[in-house]
Amino acid sequence: MIRIGLTGGIGCGKTTVLREFERLGARIFSADEVASHYYEDENFKHELRSIFGPVIFHQDGSVDKKAIAQLVFADKGLLSALNALVHPRVIADFEEVLRSGQGRVNIVFESAILYDYGFDKMMDSVVCVYLDHDERVRRLMIRDNSTRQQIEARMRNQLPAEYAIDKADYVVLNYEGNPRRRQVEYIYSQIISNQ
Repeated sequence: MIRIGLTGGIGCGKTTVLREFERLGARIFSADEVASHYYEDENFKHELRSIFGPVIFHQDGSVDKKAIAQLVFADKGLLSALNALVHPRVIADFEEVLRSGQGRVNIVFESAILYDYGFDKMMDSVVCVYLDHDERVRRLMIRDNSTRQQIEARMRNQLPAEYAIDKADYVVLNYEGNPRRRQVEYIYSQIISNQ
């Protein structure tokens, strides 16, 4: 089984590239998707309340993720506290997938913060998805109905795209009209043949 890390800045199209790896037969593990389920767990909510207080909860007791985002992207201390709560759980869930025998096929672990938290050290190869800054902002403004200022604040909390490109083993250039599928097919075949 080959472990492939997939990373890139917010709005670069990691999810689309992840689905291409899935189409080629790889098992996929999206850190954000897995973490989104934690917000329904009562123990996790209790820990969130101890960090943020009651302001991040809706009337019905569900978590207001937008409220959390506004707080953490304005305060690096809160962002670190949230990450310290989420990331050990993500790693434990990933390791459980590997142990469970479901890891017999190659697996792609997708995370925007693969390098920030050392997840790359668990991988055999790392693929970075790249899209230039302005195009990412444009896409995110449409996708998230956010302002440029909100998006820029989120981006400032991630490592520069150039850092990920320099460290990655492979890069997918995710521009419209670029043959994304062919790039992923080529990269996947290279990773398999080099193991």
